[in-house]
Amino acid sequence: MSVPEIVRELITRNRSIYDCMKMDLINYTALAVKVHPEIERIQGSRVNLNTVVVAIKRYADSFEKEEIRDEPVLKNARLALTDGIMDVRFSAKDSGMMDSMAVLDEFSKVTDNYEFFRLSDSFRFLVEDMEDVRRIFRNVHGGEKMFNTGLAKIRISMPAQNQSDVVSYVAEVLHANGIELVNAFFGQDSITVILDERDSSRAYDILHSDIVRT
Repeated sequence: MSVPEIVRELITRNRSIYDCMKMDLINYTALAVKVHPEIERIQGSRVNLNTVVVAIKRYADSFEKEEIRDEPVLKNARLALTDGIMDVRFSAKDSGMMDSMAVLDEFSKVTDNYEFFRLSDSFRFLVEDMEDVRRIFRNVHGGEKMFNTGLAKIRISMPAQNQSDVVSYVAEVLHANGIELVNAFFGQDSITVILDERDSSRAYDILHSDIVRT
């Protein structure tokens, strides 16, 4: 991942930092100093602090462009809601301590309805919460500590555009309606947002209404 990509991921996942940046209430240099060690850890090499400051500034500038955008963000988007989802997380360290091929082989025998994401610090499976799936991962390093349950996912498929901008917009719309995202994952042609299952139907209706209005 490039430094700008890491910066976008770290800020998008931290709601308090995201909100402060959205309201232009954050010092870019102070934020750069805060996230600099994490960025170097992810990169595996030294990163110039000024490079981080520039990446943060450019991401902040994207919010201004978003406000004057002519085209609606979710224009032509398609939504798919799935309840009863479990988020299975492996840290990079965990993945090196297991037979990945054997686990994936067992996993594929149970279901082919899953999404897999490689992030900066971990590997994630989004899969239906089934006992057979839990059984496979119980013996893997970390056991059920890797499971996050009671979730739902909304898959947003749309024409190519800046995915971080879409996630920022979706998070803003849902936040304004009292719904917070648990996480967000980027695919090649879609975005998958994760939220509490109790909020899933209302979140879907809110986003769908936004599409209809466009």
